[in-house]
Amino acid sequence: DMESGGWGVWKITQQGRDRLTNSHGTTSTLTVADNSNGKSLQEIWEEYEEVFRKKALDRLLSLTPEQFERFGLEFLKVYGFNDVEVTAVGPDGGVDGFGQLAVGLATMKVAFQCKRWQGNVPRPEIDKFRGATQGAYEQGIFFTTSDFTKGAREVSIKRGAIPIVLLDGEKLVQVM
Repeated sequence: DMESGGWGVWKITQQGRDRLTNSHGTTSTLTVADNSNGKSLQEIWEEYEEVFRKKALDRLLSLTPEQFERFGLEFLKVYGFNDVEVTAVGPDGGVDGFGQLAVGLATMKVAFQCKRWQGNVPRPEIDKFRGATQGAYEQGIFFTTSDFTKGAREVSIKRGAIPIVLLDGEKLVQVM
């Protein structure tokens, strides 16, 4: 129920609009985009993606700390981590969970920490997490719904210490 308005231009026909209108005369939850404003498909996509990212980040912010830890677990599973677990609720020694990642013929032990914060995560949080993981893991992943301070970013990769991958809210949504 679309027709071509010329090469690379499509518009919804009246029949298509009628399908989107329910018996009460209101438009369904699917939004009809009138492209008479001359926006390119790329511009329409960018607007949609911006709204989607904001909604996804808002959803992450609405999770409880325990739910955000479960999100971290599921996120790592999707990206190929095995034997991923969340530590017990309560004092966890600075590690919210851990798992293993196959890298070639080797398996790397990875710990993760989740902070569902509004403010930026400072360097001391990265230092504490690294201290809790040093000697037991080969890598750390730090999830936050906010961002990291400049100091936190500077110490995430440090000679002689395990690397800490920093995933802020924007990066999480981008990767999702």
